Amino acid sequence: MNHSEKKCLSSVDAMKPVRFFYTIASLIIYLFLFAGYSHAADPSGSNFRLPQEAPPVLGCWFWLERDFEAEGYRDFIDLVNEHSLYNMLTASVRAPLKEVTDKEVHDQIQRAAKYAMERGISVVMDLDVRLSRRAFQSLYPDELQQMLILREAGFVGEEDLQVEIKSRDLNDHYTSRTTHYIPLQGELMRVYSYHRNEQGVDPATLRDVTPDCRIVEQSSERVKVEIPWRPDSSGRTVCVMAAFTHLTPDVFAPHLLPFQRRILRDYQDVPLAGACKDEWGFPPCFDGNPAKDEFWYSAHRAEEYAQISGGRELLFDCLLMSKGVQGREQERIAAVNHFMKMSWRRNGAIEQDFYAAVKEILGATAVVATHPTWWPYPDSREFKKNGLDWWIAKRDWAQTDETTPFSVRTALAKKWNSPVWYNMYYNEKKSAYDSSVWTHALAGGRINYHPIYPRSGSIFERSRELLEEDLVRAESRVRLLNFISAAPLDCPVAVVFGHACAMNWAGPSYEDVGMDLVNALWRAGHPADLIPSSEIAGGYLRVMDDGWIQYGPQRYSAVVFYHPEFENSSTSRFFQQAARGRSSLFRMGEWTRDFEGKPIDGESNLPASMMKCEDIPSLASAVCRALKEKGIEPQTPAVNQLQGFAPASSCSPTEGFCRLIDGTIIWIAGRQNVSGDAIQKTFRLHGHEVKIDAVGVAAVRLDRQGRLEALAAGSLQHFQIQGCEISLNPPIDLALWRDAAGEFHGAVQNLRGPLPPSLRTITNDWIILELPSPPAD
Repeated sequence: MNHSEKKCLSSVDAMKPVRFFYTIASLIIYLFLFAGYSHAADPSGSNFRLPQEAPPVLGCWFWLERDFEAEGYRDFIDLVNEHSLYNMLTASVRAPLKEVTDKEVHDQIQRAAKYAMERGISVVMDLDVRLSRRAFQSLYPDELQQMLILREAGFVGEEDLQVEIKSRDLNDHYTSRTTHYIPLQGELMRVYSYHRNEQGVDPATLRDVTPDCRIVEQSSERVKVEIPWRPDSSGRTVCVMAAFTHLTPDVFAPHLLPFQRRILRDYQDVPLAGACKDEWGFPPCFDGNPAKDEFWYSAHRAEEYAQISGGRELLFDCLLMSKGVQGREQERIAAVNHFMKMSWRRNGAIEQDFYAAVKEILGATAVVATHPTWWPYPDSREFKKNGLDWWIAKRDWAQTDETTPFSVRTALAKKWNSPVWYNMYYNEKKSAYDSSVWTHALAGGRINYHPIYPRSGSIFERSRELLEEDLVRAESRVRLLNFISAAPLDCPVAVVFGHACAMNWAGPSYEDVGMDLVNALWRAGHPADLIPSSEIAGGYLRVMDDGWIQYGPQRYSAVVFYHPEFENSSTSRFFQQAARGRSSLFRMGEWTRDFEGKPIDGESNLPASMMKCEDIPSLASAVCRALKEKGIEPQTPAVNQLQGFAPASSCSPTEGFCRLIDGTIIWIAGRQNVSGDAIQKTFRLHGHEVKIDAVGVAAVRLDRQGRLEALAAGSLQHFQIQGCEISLNPPIDLALWRDAAGEFHGAVQNLRGPLPPSLRTITNDWIILELPSPPAD
C-alpha cells in the first residue's frame, strides 16, 4: 500500500460524528435483520441462499411462451434453485398477447410463485399497467396517450397546400414481442399560418387558419389536410398540428391510479414477494426529439396545464415551445419549464402511488422493484420519458439499469437509505459480467442479473450461462458484504444540477447536468453524488442543525451548484443558510432568470462565500483542494468507463478499496481471476493496525476504540487486530458482525468439514451457506 492509501484509511477518523451515528444505526439494523434468523435450510434441502432479511441476490426472469405451458415455469425455477445464488427474482411477462389482468395469466403466476416459494425463492412480479393495455382501453377508451406532432410547410406558387403527417409505431422492451404502442386514430388539432425567421414566428403575422382547412384524411396511419391558397400566402409558413392516440394509458388519465391498484388487488391471493414497475413514463423516444416538434399530449394534460400556467392553452404553447415567437422569449422559457415540470411531477406521483399501493395491498414488507431509469443517462431522452424523475421514484433499494452513471446509483442509495444499490445489468458477453460484479461491489453496488443480451439463443440458455462456476464464485464472495453492509458508499461531494435548466431547450445549458465534473471527481478518487435541484424544494437535500448539507445519511464536505438558471427563491434560501454552515460551497454557471423566465439578479441570491469557477478542470481542482483541507483523502480512483447507450461515464475498476459512510473499508480484487484475486493488506484504521489475507473481498469495520464491529472476507486465511486474531486453514468465506447488545453473529460459506473450533470461541451463532454446482453442459 502506498502512503496516500494509508492516509485515506486513517482519514476515516475525520468522520467520527457520522461514524458514531452509523455505529448505533448499524447495530440496530443487524439486530433487526439477523438476531431472529432461523438457520434451517430452505425447503428444497439446499442452503445456497442468503436469509430473507439480508439484501438479496437478484436475478431476472422474463416470461415467454414456454413459461405459460403446463408447469412450464418449473424449468427456470429449477435452474435457479439448483445452480444459482439468487434468492429473489424480478419477473416480467414478455410473451405475446398476455396481459396480467387475464385470469389464465394470474393463475399461472400464482402456481409459479408458490412453486418458487417452496424452494426458498421469492418472486417480485411486474404488475405495471403497460402489461394490461387492452384491458385499460376497454374500460377507458377516452384516456389513452396522444402524441402531438407539428409539421411545417410552405406554399409553392398559387396552389393549395396539402400537408400529411404520418403516425409512428412506438416500441420498447415491454412491447417488442407483443402488440406495440400502435397508433389507433389521428386527429387534426390546429393549423397556424405565419411568417418566421431565425428569431421565431412573427407575432404580427400569426393566425389560426384551422376553420379554412379541409381534412382529407384522419386515420391511424396519417392525418392529411388541405390549406387553401390566398393572395397573401406567398412566403408564409403553415404549421399543422395533429394528435395520434396510441395503445397505452394516458399518463394524465384520471383512472390510471385506480386501475393500477385494481391490478395489485387481483394479485393479493398470489404468494408474491412484491411488485415491479420498470422504466415507467411516456412511450419511448430514442432520440429525444431534437427538433422539439413532438409533444406528449392529452385533453387531461391540457386541462392541468391550464391550471398550473394561469390559464394558458397547451396547444398554442406547444407552437411557442417548438418554434418560438418573437418578443415572447420569457413566455417560452416559462412554458418549457412548466411543461417539463408537469412530466416530472406526474410521473413521480404515479411511481409514489405505486409504492404506497404495493405496501397497502400486498403488505408492508412487500418489495417494490425494479428501476425507474429507462435511457440510462440523464439527457433529453429521459427528460421526454419521465421528466428525469429518478430521484422521486421510490424503491426499497436504490435500483438502476444498464450504464446508468455510478453517481446516480450512489445518490439514489442515499435518497432511499439503501445500504446497497442494484443495477440490472446485461451485455452480449459473459466476460462483461465477470468484471462488473467487482466494479459494482467497489462502489457499494450489486448486479441484478439480466440474461446475456443481445445475443442469439433462448433466454433460458442465456440465463444459464451466467451460472458458470467462476461468476457464481465471485458473486458468492461479494454477497458476504450483504451481512455487514448497513450504509452506502461514502461520497463526500454532491453535484447539485439545476433541474429546470438542464431540461429547458430554450435556456443556456440544455442537457448539461454536470457529468463532466462528476466524472472528473470520480477519476480523482472522490465519488460524487449527482442530485437535481428539485430535491432542495422537496426538502430532501437539507442543511442540518450541525451545519452540514446532508442527503439521507450522506453528509457532504463539498457541494457544487451546477447551472442555477431558472431556479426559485427556495434554492437561494437554501444556499444562504448553507453558507453559514460547514460544507464548502461552489458553483458554475449564471443565474439571470427565475422559473417564470423573469430577469433577476442571481449574484445577490447566492452567498458571496460560494466559490464560482468558469470551467470544469478548475472547479474539480478547487473541490479536491477543499476536501484535502478537510482531511478527506481519495478512495481508489474510478478509472474505468461505462460505455454504450450514451456518453461514457466513470466507474470503479476491478480492484482497489472504498469507504462506506459508517467507516467500513472494503477491499476488492477481481482483475486477474473472475472468482477473485488474493488480498494481502496491512493498514491502519483509526490508528490501529489491521492485517488481512483473503481472496476477492475483504471488509473491516472497527469502533472508535479499535474493536471489531464487522468483518467479511472471501477465503479468509488470516485476520488480525489488537485483541483479535483469526487464522483458518483451509481458508473459509466468512462474515462476522456484532448486534446491538455487542454479541457476535457469523456466517460461513464453502465450508469443508466441521466449523473450526476457533470460530466457536467467537460465537455459537453461525449461518452455514453452501455453494451450488454449475449446470451440466
